[in-house]
This record gives sequence, C-alpha cells and structure tokens, in this order.
Amino acid sequence: MTDTTPVDETAPAAASPTAGTEDRGSNRSQRPVSEAFKAFITSQWGERADLGVEPGEAVPYTAERRAKLSARFPGARLVVPAGPLKVRSNDTDYRFRPHSAFAHLTGLGTDQEPDAVLVLHPVADGEGDPDGNGNGTHHHAVLYVRPLAARDTEEFYADSRYGEFWVGARPSLDDVTTLTGIEARHVDELRDALAKDVGADGVRVLVVTGADENVETLVEAIREEAGVEAEAEDEQLVEATSEIRLVKDALELEHLREAVARTIEGFEQVVPALPKAVAHRRGERVIETTFDAHARLEGNTVGYETIAAAGEHATTLHWITNDGVVRSGELVLLDAGVEVDSLYTADITRTLPVDGEFTDVQRRIYTAVLDAADAAFAVAKPGAKFRDIHAAAMEVIAERLEEWGLLPDGVTAEVSLSPEGQQHRRWMVHGTSHHLGLDVHDCAQARRELYLDGVLEPGMVFTIEPGLYFKADDLAVPEEYRGIGVRIEDDVLVTADGNENLSAALPRRPEDVEAWMARLRG
Repeated sequence: MTDTTPVDETAPAAASPTAGTEDRGSNRSQRPVSEAFKAFITSQWGERADLGVEPGEAVPYTAERRAKLSARFPGARLVVPAGPLKVRSNDTDYRFRPHSAFAHLTGLGTDQEPDAVLVLHPVADGEGDPDGNGNGTHHHAVLYVRPLAARDTEEFYADSRYGEFWVGARPSLDDVTTLTGIEARHVDELRDALAKDVGADGVRVLVVTGADENVETLVEAIREEAGVEAEAEDEQLVEATSEIRLVKDALELEHLREAVARTIEGFEQVVPALPKAVAHRRGERVIETTFDAHARLEGNTVGYETIAAAGEHATTLHWITNDGVVRSGELVLLDAGVEVDSLYTADITRTLPVDGEFTDVQRRIYTAVLDAADAAFAVAKPGAKFRDIHAAAMEVIAERLEEWGLLPDGVTAEVSLSPEGQQHRRWMVHGTSHHLGLDVHDCAQARRELYLDGVLEPGMVFTIEPGLYFKADDLAVPEEYRGIGVRIEDDVLVTADGNENLSAALPRRPEDVEAWMARLRG
C-alpha cells in the first residue's frame, strides 16, 4: 500500500524529537509539495468523464420512508448521519459502510458517501409538497455531502482519504441529487443549516446518535448556544428509524431475496471444499474464505463475520476465530450471509456432516432442532406475537430433552418451561428469532412493545433459528452428546395468510441435506 502522509521534500530529513506523535509520519513520506509540482499537477487535464449517474431504483421508496419518519416529528429538524471513515490501523481506514438508518432513508449503499448527513428540515403547514413526491411530508430533505473537488485544489492530489488521485472521483452535487432524488448541498453548509431558527420557541434539532460523534458534538453545541435540550428526543428518533423498518416494502423484499439467493450459492460452494478443509490445519478457514470470497464477488461483502464452527467449536454460539481443524465424522456449523450492494443481508445456518452423512446421535439431535424450527414456523403468521415463535420452539426443545432424560431429576418439560424453571435453556441460551434487513439484527432499537411483544404483520422478515449445544466438558449429558452443536436457521417472510421460508431452497431435512451434499460432491 502506498504511503499516505504528505511532506515537503525540502524539509529536514527528520521531525524534531519533541514533535507530537501525530506529526511523526513526516519522517518517512516522500510526497512532493513544491510550488512547481503543484502548478504542474493541477494543469493540463481534460474534461472529467461523465459518471453516468441515473436516478436510483430506491428513489420513490426512500421518499415514502422519509415521509413515515417525518410524520412522527412535525416541527423538528431531523439529523441522520452516514458516519465517518473509521481507522483500521494508523493511516488506513476500514472500507466504508453507511449507518443503516442513513442507507434506509437515502438508498445509498456499498461504500457511498462517508461524512454525509441527511437532514429533514421542517416546513410550515400549508407549504405544500416540498419534496414533490405527493406523500404529504412535514419536511424537506437535504443531503449534505463532500462533493468532487476541482483539480486545482490540494484535495485532488494530496488528500489520501478523499482525493480523486487516491480514492477515485467522487460524485458532484448534481450527481447525488440525481441518484437519490434528494437536494444535495456541500457539507460545509451543515452547521449554519442545523442552527437556523433553533431556540426555545423555535426549531428542535434531533440527531440519530451512534453514527457520527462529530455531528453529535455539533448538534449539542448548537443546542447549548440556543439554550435548549433534546437528548431524550434523540432516543425517540433512534427508535423511530428502527421501527419504520419493521415492515419491509417491496424493494426491501426484492433485495432480501437477492441476498438469500446469493447466500445459498455460497453454501453450495462450501460443500465441495470440505475435503480441502479436512486436509488443512485451519480447515475452518477454508470454509470461511470459500464463502467470504463468494460474498465479495457476488455481493458487497458478508453481512456479519462468518461462523465456520467444526466439531466442539459449534457449541460456541458466535465462533468467528475459525482457526480449527475439520475432522471426518464430525459436524460443521456454517452461519453465514451475503450482504448485497444495497446493504441488505441474509442470515442462514446449516449444520452439515463433514463426510456427507449423519451418525445416529447427530441425526437425533439435528431432528430435534428441525422439529423445533418447524413448530416455530407453524405459529409465525399474522396476528401472532413475535415472542410466540420462540415459545413454540422451546416447547419442542424441552420435550425432547425430557424424553432423552437430560433434564434434572424431577423436572418435567412443563416445569422447565415455566418462568421459574428454564433448565432446558442450558443447551440453548439464545433466542429463536430476530428481525432481518439492513442489519443482520435489524430494528434492534425498536421499543419492546413493537418488537418482542409486537404483533406479526405481513412484510416482516426475521430468522427462525433454534439450536442445541452440548459442550465437550458438559457432565450433565451422556458422553455421546458431548461436543455436538446444531443450529438450523432460515429467513422468514410473514405473508397475508402465513409465512414464506425465503431460504427454503437450501435443504433442511437430514435426508435432503445428505442427498444435496452428495450431488454437490459429484
């Protein structure tokens, strides 16, 4: 990777020993800054190529999403940051991903527009339709972005974070407006725009917290200058940006279907790679990199760190170290999802026999988990509560553990299922479902009454993922169970009269899994 620290080559060879550490990068850089260089590098350039920006497919959908948010906060200025670039190490950044609330309301995905801020400016009643979308919004949306810099600026050639010479051409303000359907203005105008008319009897400014610390600090400074407080309403704004995502629109469902399809393809690539995984000292990494390479080629990246857990590692719920061996005769638990360019992700788990066939005890445990999942599917329909999904799965898990004699003496499945019992949860401490979308654990800031206690509606998408995990040193179970972890996870859409398993194309029944693996292995 090329060095990113500018320095004047006419300066002394080394910085002062007393210089601050932030200045010491100049000890090693060899980038020219002479006036002759500046004059030459900023001259003799042809016209920039047209980026060919066209209106994004999300434009009408994001307008509706912003209208829903607008209706909750009439009269308030709503600030939704994309977030800044984040340092990976020293002067290198992680690949940028915008905050999910920002992506949902603008339609921007992949690595688009670090430091951008969406602001919904309040408009007075009777001012018509400020955004021209016919949705009766109470706000006018403006995107404050860092646009493409001219080639006679230092940013063009010397700014390793934003400069065209380093990271490519940024879109112009007109490009951003065309792509998103939102008026775009320079981010340098943000402070004045946020401060306008703020006061005790004027506009309230609310900000989505947790996205950009610098924007939060700016908003707080504006509030202090105006003598107003609104921190409690910030929390309400964060809640609202989660809650308007609980029911997916048609475009979101299209993107989720795409993410599921690409994820299934990734699972199909893993199966033929299992012999290589068995032969490698880090076999789990063979599985992980096989899937992750597919995710990067066919999507944006993975939606979360891939769990490739072989043998006893499958009893660790979020095993992402993925440095273990893969042994014949054992199971491997693959929990993975492709995030597509729109940033919507799938989240699917299959537990596979490394050799392609389950042993009797593996099949017994796997079938119990599958039965629990099927019970959860049976109740996942409009009118049920979200918590009913978990309860249905737990009934099966507790009954099966009682049948196997694994519950403590005198404890029946009924006793274990009581709030005072819960002994069966020793072997499944996690929940059965979570909402899915832009975040793998989507809508996480929604209020309890709308999430855990919420009523299922058509358009909701969530996982169903029961499991059983028997650790290698668990003396409460027979030896034959120890070291086996099984989870089966599917992505589920609530429909008008029931549900649809979006990931049904990936086999679930043990005999189907075995046949599928045999076919893929040829």
